[in-house]
Amino acid sequence: MSKELSYLEAIREALVEEMRRDPKVFVLGEDVGPYGGAFGVTQGLYDEFGEMRVIDTPISESAIVGISVGAALRGYRPVAEMQFADFITCGFDQIVNQAATLRYRYGGRAAVPMVVRAPSGGNVGGGLYHSQNPEAWFVHRAGLKVVAPSTAYDAKGLLKAAIRDDNPVVYFEHKYLYRRAKGPVPEGDEIVPIGVAATRRDGTDVTLVTYGAMVVPSLEAAERLSKEGVEVEVIDLRTLAPLDKDAVFRSVEKTNRALIVHEDVKTLGIGAELSALIMEERFDHLDAPVQRLTYPDTHCPFSQALEQACLPNADTITAALRRLAAH
Repeated sequence: MSKELSYLEAIREALVEEMRRDPKVFVLGEDVGPYGGAFGVTQGLYDEFGEMRVIDTPISESAIVGISVGAALRGYRPVAEMQFADFITCGFDQIVNQAATLRYRYGGRAAVPMVVRAPSGGNVGGGLYHSQNPEAWFVHRAGLKVVAPSTAYDAKGLLKAAIRDDNPVVYFEHKYLYRRAKGPVPEGDEIVPIGVAATRRDGTDVTLVTYGAMVVPSLEAAERLSKEGVEVEVIDLRTLAPLDKDAVFRSVEKTNRALIVHEDVKTLGIGAELSALIMEERFDHLDAPVQRLTYPDTHCPFSQALEQACLPNADTITAALRRLAAH
């Protein structure tokens, strides 16, 4: 059985089901209680689970993450909301120097089963402090798992997997998708495994690797190219750490060309790592250099016209695919 849910509703349903399943799971963050969160994700949770499991915190991301680390070490499974991923920098030390390293420091005797929910991404006119995509900062750090769902199905299944994982997971949920991405979501205990990519479209001529909000325009671009006789295979990474390299390599071995699309900036983004991996490990299969299409290396403008000019879209992705196919 499945039902139609939005991306936001799927996240909420995952939280509710996991809190009912395990009394050690609790939610904390700014305005997550009676108000229901800045975007409404936690609406209704306070009424069902009460103030001891749906905890309103001060405006202090470092405190939110620090409390989560301590609680996780005591056997709880906190789910911390950053409200906006941009402000995760305030808790950066706690995530990368504490949560990420504790298991290693204790020789595997300690677990840090916590999730940091990070509403990220642009195309919402949020400007500098409400539009960033900081996922690459965390992929760089051993000890963290990083996920970025693109569909309502994956939003629920990956969050459930993250909550049950004994490692710290940074869960990037794209704000633009909250009420726009809708689809069938299984009722009950359906888990999407961390570390497994999904092939959203089969193709034989070009591999397009992407994730998050860039999946939809990538699929649209792939359909346009199909009318020109070029079949594009679209890989949705879903998990950024650990990367499903095998899924990417299998596709590149078939198509011999690769384009990587992401909303984060170009320099040292996920695309740089993927490009290097493909060049290093599958160079003999390539008929053209690996290409990247990303946000420019600049800040997020408040002007929606300027923001649209910066964001990859179906038109720019189509053009990039066309150039790569003709190489």
